Amino acid sequence: MKKVLLAAVFLTGFSFSYAQEASAKSMDPKEDKDLMTWYHKDFSTTKVYGVNTANAYKYLESKGLKPKTVVVGVLDSGVQVDHPGLVKNIWSNPNEVPGNGKDDDGNGYIDDVHGWNFIGGKNGDIDIDNMEVTRVVAKYKSVFEGDDSSKNKANQAKMPEEFALYMKSKELFNKKSIDAKQSLQTYTMINSIIPNMVKLLGGKPVTAETLQGIKPPTDQKDAIALQVLGQVSQSPEFKGKSSAEFEKLMNEQMKEAIDHFAPQAKQYDLSYDPRKEIVGDNYDDYSEKIYGNNHYEGPDAEHGTHVAGIIAGLPQGKEIQYGVASKVAKIMSVRTVPNGDERDKDVANAIRYAVDNGAKVLNMSFGKPVSPGKNVVWDAFKYAEEKGVLLVKAAGNENEDVAEHLAFPTNFKNVTDEKPFVNNVLVVGASTNRNNELRADFSNFNKKMVNVFAPGEQIYSTVPKNEYKYLQGTSMASPVVAGAAAVLLAYMPNLKPDQIIEALVKSSNLSSENKFPEFSQAGGVIDLQKAAEYAYTNFYNGKSSGNAKPAKSIKKAVKK
Repeated sequence: MKKVLLAAVFLTGFSFSYAQEASAKSMDPKEDKDLMTWYHKDFSTTKVYGVNTANAYKYLESKGLKPKTVVVGVLDSGVQVDHPGLVKNIWSNPNEVPGNGKDDDGNGYIDDVHGWNFIGGKNGDIDIDNMEVTRVVAKYKSVFEGDDSSKNKANQAKMPEEFALYMKSKELFNKKSIDAKQSLQTYTMINSIIPNMVKLLGGKPVTAETLQGIKPPTDQKDAIALQVLGQVSQSPEFKGKSSAEFEKLMNEQMKEAIDHFAPQAKQYDLSYDPRKEIVGDNYDDYSEKIYGNNHYEGPDAEHGTHVAGIIAGLPQGKEIQYGVASKVAKIMSVRTVPNGDERDKDVANAIRYAVDNGAKVLNMSFGKPVSPGKNVVWDAFKYAEEKGVLLVKAAGNENEDVAEHLAFPTNFKNVTDEKPFVNNVLVVGASTNRNNELRADFSNFNKKMVNVFAPGEQIYSTVPKNEYKYLQGTSMASPVVAGAAAVLLAYMPNLKPDQIIEALVKSSNLSSENKFPEFSQAGGVIDLQKAAEYAYTNFYNGKSSGNAKPAKSIKKAVKK
């Protein structure tokens, strides 16, 4: 799901919410080369909480280790596999002949050369899908709140777990559908008065002095425009901008907001269901695995392409952006996430597909508040654990404690559990490049259920149409960590998922500011060089990469 970042700029009577797809700051990315790669910085020399990418490679190479390629599965909205910054680091199935219309490797998926798409079929690809709460309400409304009250009560008593799921989903559905409708109305109205705001500025910059010189308008739209301008002039996003810059930035941000909220008319429509017509599977049959197509990109691959670039992007042309694991990783695109909520069946099958086809790290930058098929996803988690595959998951962008507001899929079956039911899931919160505000104000948190933090604000990476963009979210922090894990595995391929987790947790750069130690197990931001040193010292015996063995018994990555 493409989350909305709730904390942003507040206008009188209106709240601006930035989607992950929105530019994190108004600065032109072409003007600040340092900002493009800030998340790679070395904290010890710059005092910026980057992940110390370059020094990690130097350390591992100084030990005489030779890297092996690590396949990273990107379970997301799709990836532009021919993007110039990605094309050299895209996984190709060695046992599949491209374009011959045959299942050469016998895995059930025809022409799966660079991955698979579980949200497509012979009739195309799903773009907009429901929210999970919509699907639950649509499924159970007639069962628990039908015309026959006696039947309703009987069903409620007979199906207590489903009834609890329905009631939670109904509450969220009612609230969020109303919020979405109101947000769309708000942004549409603000978008309509941008010309009025520009007219009031009269070619002058957005400053308090300019606003003070504007006479009180008699026209209602101009009056609202002046009210909005009064708030905008206080925001660092707009303060001091020229009239032309202001107009451009407002148009961009309103378009992104409207593009986000407009589809929610379908996402919260109880009668809307594109699944049967497009995918054509029996959705209620969780055992069904063979469906979909090989459209790796899909209708909107911005999110997934950005995630892929953070993991394995390569500099090209004038672009200096590079992924954390750009030297060692290949990206497998497993399209799983629509414009709406991912479905549990697809998540489970995507995990199994990626594992069976050689991915050793899976990035999962998605989440939702309810999960009717959570057991089938948990079974897939166990399958990945048995195969030694690490799952890296975004903590979520609601600025919430995940113990109080679950973001499925989770690695805790109950929030009261002492430890996760699997040892191969790494949950990531988002940090900033501001030491006094280290936790991004949208990032979810919890000392037990979030393992580490990593850079997730103002992250510059690849997007479709061969372009680049700044995006923000725990969706961006998760692939930073997935890339870091891939680097460790490339040089020390016998590392186990729980060893990688321990190395990243125990070696993080700590911060004591603003309760940061309470937001995750690590209490800090990952440092790849330190994690490499920790893993080499504790779990590697110094022999060649192909013969690496744990140097001593592993400590538990999750504290009691």
